[in-house]
Amino acid sequence: MPVFRLGKDLLFPPPELAEEDGLLAVGGDLSPERLLLGYRGGIFPWFDSEQPPLWWSPAPRFVITPESFHVGRTIRKQLRTFRGTLTRNREFLRVMVECRDAPRGGHTGSWIHEQMLLGYGKLHEAGYAHSIEVWDEAGRLVGGLYGVSIGPIFF
Repeated sequence: MPVFRLGKDLLFPPPELAEEDGLLAVGGDLSPERLLLGYRGGIFPWFDSEQPPLWWSPAPRFVITPESFHVGRTIRKQLRTFRGTLTRNREFLRVMVECRDAPRGGHTGSWIHEQMLLGYGKLHEAGYAHSIEVWDEAGRLVGGLYGVSIGPIFF
């Protein structure tokens, strides 16, 4: 299958044309409009700072539904004894940066580079990208997650 080259037009090829590994297209930008179009079509960017944007649509996608989500015994115990606080959208870019800088056991670099921070920062400003921050009792950021929300779906 071919990998498609994106230009300035806001469009993606059909996801079913992706390579076996999920690679669908190269190029384009990370504008909020393109990111939303991609996410709505099951397509997301994932690339390092040395590459042009790479757009992926792997099949099948990993999906967690509320019915299938299971919180294990160890996590339930930790949640019961947790004395910190959770916040939403207080430190979106900081959460992204902390995720980028977290040690990864032998891996170097990250796909969360300046272009991603700028693109997702704009998506956050537009109300589509969100973060959850975890703060310890001393008020230090100790964890978090971020993602894109479109309707009832969180990516």
